[in-house]
Amino acid sequence: MNQKSTTELTASVRNFSVQLSPTPRGARLARLLATEQLRAWGLPLDPARLLVAELANNAADHGRVPGRDFRLTLYVVGDILRIEVTDTRGQELPAPQKPASDAESGRGLLLVEALAHRWGVTEGRFPRKTVWAELRCMPPEPTL
Repeated sequence: MNQKSTTELTASVRNFSVQLSPTPRGARLARLLATEQLRAWGLPLDPARLLVAELANNAADHGRVPGRDFRLTLYVVGDILRIEVTDTRGQELPAPQKPASDAESGRGLLLVEALAHRWGVTEGRFPRKTVWAELRCMPPEPTL
């Protein structure tokens, strides 16, 4: 492999990871940190930050175990952004459900399903699970 190919490959693989408290504040911080990281990488903010918000909120609401944090990880490989949120409630695997029309919550995974190109759940070493979503992303068009 020549020098140029190695440099291009290295430049196209990026990652960011942070451990946060499974609280509303931790979920909000996940969204803010992801927004700043996406901005630093020159990637579009939406719908990625919406996906981070939903996955982090789910970790804080449904994956919360007192004393155990959740982890947000962002990977960019080529034109794919992968968002991962790992929590320690591996026994509770998420599944989209259609809520009642008057329900005030319960639509988060439906939103993830609608916005992501692919998404899923990976069971980790007990008691962990990772909920992930992938987006194809291109840097924003330069403004003239």
